[in-house]
Amino acid sequence: VQLVESGGGMVQPGGSLRLSCAASGFTFSDYEMIWVRQAPGKGPEWVSRINTGGGDTYYSDSVKGRFTISRDNAKNTLYLQMNSLKPEDTAVYYCKATETLGRKTYDYWGQGTQVTVGT
Repeated sequence: VQLVESGGGMVQPGGSLRLSCAASGFTFSDYEMIWVRQAPGKGPEWVSRINTGGGDTYYSDSVKGRFTISRDNAKNTLYLQMNSLKPEDTAVYYCKATETLGRKTYDYWGQGTQVTVGT
């Protein structure tokens, strides 16, 4: 099982980045996908979630209206389009795959990609 994030980098405030998360080793389309971020010195923050089919999406209040989550099940890839970036968006961004079968939950995490917003 592998989740590999990419697309991070440094951008000026107001700029945009598109993160990708490439999945392998499991049935991607069976898993809800989540983006989580962790800023320096802070705990993890849930950012966005998308259901297995991609039709239902959810966002934290801090990114709503600026970020868009999507997925391409044919390509086993999750995306996060980030617009109007702010310095407070600076964090390591992780993708997470989650599936609950009965009382058991299966979670897989990527290694993270750094996003830095600043001048």
